[in-house]
Amino acid sequence: MVEMEPLDNSCLQEEDMQKVPWFPKKISDLDKCANRVLMYGSDLDADHPGFKDNVYRKRRKYFADLAMAYKHGEPIPRIEFTEEEVKTWGVVYRELNKLYPSHACREYLKNLPLLSKYCECREDNIPQLEDVSRFLRERTGFTIRPVAGYLSPRDFLAGLAFRVFHCTQYVRHSSDPLYTPEPDTCHELLGHVPLLAEPSFAQFSQEIGLASLGASDDSIQKLATCYFFTVEFGLCKQEGQLRAYGAGLLSSISELKHALSGKSKIMPFDPKVTSKQECIITTFQDVYFVSDSFEEAKVKMREFAKTIKRPFTVRYNPYTQSVDVLKDTPSINSVVEELRHELDIVGDALNRLNKQLGV
Repeated sequence: MVEMEPLDNSCLQEEDMQKVPWFPKKISDLDKCANRVLMYGSDLDADHPGFKDNVYRKRRKYFADLAMAYKHGEPIPRIEFTEEEVKTWGVVYRELNKLYPSHACREYLKNLPLLSKYCECREDNIPQLEDVSRFLRERTGFTIRPVAGYLSPRDFLAGLAFRVFHCTQYVRHSSDPLYTPEPDTCHELLGHVPLLAEPSFAQFSQEIGLASLGASDDSIQKLATCYFFTVEFGLCKQEGQLRAYGAGLLSSISELKHALSGKSKIMPFDPKVTSKQECIITTFQDVYFVSDSFEEAKVKMREFAKTIKRPFTVRYNPYTQSVDVLKDTPSINSVVEELRHELDIVGDALNRLNKQLGV
């Protein structure tokens, strides 16, 4: 068994912590930042497909009001979707499912049928976010929180640190079902959710979120860019073939085809390089980044996170759904004690196994 010496009594100066941007320490703190919507919500830009549709704008305000009123711990309101909304969803669902077998990664293909089984995800039915949240909680501990529109990168990434995914509940405008200038429930449910049900991917997402807590604006931008080119537009190699795992690709028929056409620029995922790439939300990306696996991407992001300047480290406590800030001797020694206990459990399990095997 590894012996761990207790640390000395050194600790951070309080003035160092005072310079750190505010960040949520417990999951209910997300109530303080989940409503800082930067774009859309109930307001639409003039070039939005629904800008001149007063019925659609009123419907969007309804969804925005529901999200803005939501508080942690409450059930997510169930929606009676209109016939037009279900029809729009059906077009997206049907066309994307034609591409998934040849374009989506194996983890996505494994989990997508589970949405049908446990959340009634079908061409003629839009799943309810509350059902999806319960499904994810049982698979990976992730939960869904409704949001009115775009959050700042800092606020969105903070949610991931607590395994909370901020998710829109409205449906794109019916005039152009295969295009949306913003995330909508088609993008969230068909793009993100199947992979949030995958343990390795869920951990990758959470680690990006944890790295963002208390980081500088510059570091937040770099982390958000890495998130964009992995979780939103990432590619991986499987059986010698390129496959998509990014939700932006898996919810966009035209860009999914483009990214895997053999004509797009592909580069290996390297956070130091990727974090400097321009994110494009109006047209196809100039470049896509590929990883051999989620595990490889996770290792690279862990090393990158260590380069982020902040006077502490954070650790997620799943029992209290809170973040432990490791900034002084007592907080670090507490983790050491927990690790001792975990190692003791592993050692006991190995001893019992060896006795069974006669070793």
